[in-house]
Amino acid sequence: MSDTQPPYFQRHIFFCLNERTNGENCCAQHGAQQAFEHCKTLVKQQGLAGPGKVRVNKSGCLDRCAAGPVAVVYPEGVWYSYVDVADIEEIVESHLKNGVVVERLLTPPELGR
Repeated sequence: MSDTQPPYFQRHIFFCLNERTNGENCCAQHGAQQAFEHCKTLVKQQGLAGPGKVRVNKSGCLDRCAAGPVAVVYPEGVWYSYVDVADIEEIVESHLKNGVVVERLLTPPELGR
């Protein structure tokens, strides 16, 4: 692969959809599936989906449970903790569409599992 070849997708956003059955905190308990679906719908509606654009993916545990629910955008490696659909809308509009990180939703770096 040539260094000048553009990536197949400009950005990937991965949503942790992990569900723990042992009572531990997990993203699935905090509306992660609905957030994933809303993001996917918005990306399609805005014409951002497809090769050379954005891909919205499900993920298993991303090991940032204490900050959940979380999503991560690559290639930048930007981690987000979100609360509701308005947060997802802001991530889509600002970061996925315009490349501007949503500072207020950044996952605190010390929060892991």
